[in-house]
Amino acid sequence: MRIAVAGGTGWVGRRVVDTVEAAGHEPVVLARSTGVDLMRGSGLDDALSGVAVVIDVSNVVTTSRKKSERFFGRATGNLLAAGQRAGVRHHVVLSIVGVDRVNFGYYAGKRRQEALVLDGPVPATVLRSTQFYEFAAQAVAYGGPVAVVPQMLSQPIAAHEVARCLVDLALANPAGLVSDIAGPQQLRMPDMARRLLRAGGSRRVVLPLRLPGRTGQAIAGGGLLPAGPGPRGQQTFDEWLASPAALR
Repeated sequence: MRIAVAGGTGWVGRRVVDTVEAAGHEPVVLARSTGVDLMRGSGLDDALSGVAVVIDVSNVVTTSRKKSERFFGRATGNLLAAGQRAGVRHHVVLSIVGVDRVNFGYYAGKRRQEALVLDGPVPATVLRSTQFYEFAAQAVAYGGPVAVVPQMLSQPIAAHEVARCLVDLALANPAGLVSDIAGPQQLRMPDMARRLLRAGGSRRVVLPLRLPGRTGQAIAGGGLLPAGPGPRGQQTFDEWLASPAALR
């Protein structure tokens, strides 16, 4: 089966592509480097020829509500229209636990994406995930001796376990909004950042930063935790730290 992965060159998308291949299927990467522009819709018709399922893990780096809604609205609309023309039978989207409870600019775009997909012309499945362990590495990737990390309570999960869940869902029947996926433990992001830095031999100081207002209160106080039962990852953060994935 040909399975298209939108955003397949990103650090989540690469894991989805690997999982598709491991399952014995043919991944089709939708990215600018492969001649596809999601925002313009160029290259989509050719790329989706013969594709049965689309898994969308595309992303934009922004905290702006306007930019997030623009990206996810336009990219999702183009993917769905091209998928309908190509006869795609299942459209799977990765979203975020808490987007319906936390008023954050980026999350507004994800809510827009979810609405378009669930009401769209292609049968769909939406999986909301908690933050990945890799998010801690992103949080400390920049800066000098001090790493400023948001005060965040989450139940993080290894990205490869989310990738496997996405592919399993893609191979099943469309199911709409499914149960949240999360990791095995509740952790605070500053603590994760400290442990990651120490594991790499760094002595950088981690400075927790609480975002202002109700948004900051929600992120720090559990607004990003799963609201009910659902699939749970098996790999702990310590196990992830000791694995090669922590170095990628």
